[in-house]
Amino acid sequence: MSNIRIDGAALWSDLMETARFGGTEKGGIKRLTLTEEDRQVRDWFAAACTRLGCTITVDALGNMFARRAGLDESLPPLTMGSHLDTQPTGGKFDGILGVLGGLAVLRALDESGHVTRHPIELINWTNEEGSRFSPPMMCSGAYAGAFTEQEVLDKQDRAGIRFGDALDAIGYRGEKPCRASPVAAYFELHIEQGPILEVENRVIGAVTGVQGMRWYEVTITGKDAHAGSTPMTLRSDALLAAATMIGAISDIARSHAPQALGTVGLIENRPNSSNVVPSETFFTVDLRHPDDAIVALMEQEMEARFRAIAETMEVTQAMRKIWDAPAVPFDPRCVVMVSEAASEAGFESMKIVSGPGHDAAYMARVAPTAMIFVPCRDGLSHNESESITEAEAEAGANVLLGALLRADSAF
Repeated sequence: MSNIRIDGAALWSDLMETARFGGTEKGGIKRLTLTEEDRQVRDWFAAACTRLGCTITVDALGNMFARRAGLDESLPPLTMGSHLDTQPTGGKFDGILGVLGGLAVLRALDESGHVTRHPIELINWTNEEGSRFSPPMMCSGAYAGAFTEQEVLDKQDRAGIRFGDALDAIGYRGEKPCRASPVAAYFELHIEQGPILEVENRVIGAVTGVQGMRWYEVTITGKDAHAGSTPMTLRSDALLAAATMIGAISDIARSHAPQALGTVGLIENRPNSSNVVPSETFFTVDLRHPDDAIVALMEQEMEARFRAIAETMEVTQAMRKIWDAPAVPFDPRCVVMVSEAASEAGFESMKIVSGPGHDAAYMARVAPTAMIFVPCRDGLSHNESESITEAEAEAGANVLLGALLRADSAF
């Protein structure tokens, strides 16, 4: 196993080349799912895998599977992957490191002439970010049975465009049904998106699971009125009520420190005029904690605070839970394989829980699963300044390779 190594320079070149699809002036990437930029990077990925002798299959939701034949094609595949879509102000490494790291694994196997017992599949999951179509990870979720194909196809973005129509527009709706088939194991390489590895001076995180998270959409309705003639005591100000609720989210999360997280990341205000008291405000809420019971408690506290605020400020509020992702433990055998692969490659790893959600959380429902984290500078992600080093990318891909080869012998 130790004789097969990742070509770090080639991996880095791939990362820089694909960064041009949706590249921004600040050095980041805006590559929203099912856009023209997404089509371009998908085409690049398909061509790169085909050059390595892989066969490409696309399912009904646009998930892409690049398959390398194994010695025994009757065995279920070993799988690895992540996503190619980004946030509106995304970086060069979130998601795509896992896809291109997997491509580097395929390249290393090809150049060494090593053929695994199991076939190998490298997966690009559609819409992991959820920044255009919400919630995130819908397509790996549909693969694992959490959503139906039709539910996903009927989702609309904020402009009213259907997921299915956007998928057709870029030509990536496949004929293969989006549902799980037998899988031997799944590994996902990703940047940590947090500061722990950097603080602990570790290059590899052996991820033991993903914390629980819930998403909500909230609409506050008041009454629009003239800003110059409506007394403060007679206003029904939707934005002011929303601002008070947003402050409550922060208070609730801080009351369950240090692991609880509460975020409002999207706000829309109407009529959005400088001299009109706002009549409607829409915002999203993201609650997270490694313990599902604490997430449920935070939800109860949020609901109670929102009701009290709405009554006091004479507005109405409607809240809808759009995503509930329980905490996910990963397969202990696969986590050990990651740790052993890190040790063999010369890296001291540490066990870590993922704060963000990943496609691996849904894959854990249908296959033995683990993740590999590498550091990102200052823990910064979902930001155009997101940064890792070539050495860190190469290290993560080598651990991915080592874990995959261990799984090939163990499963």
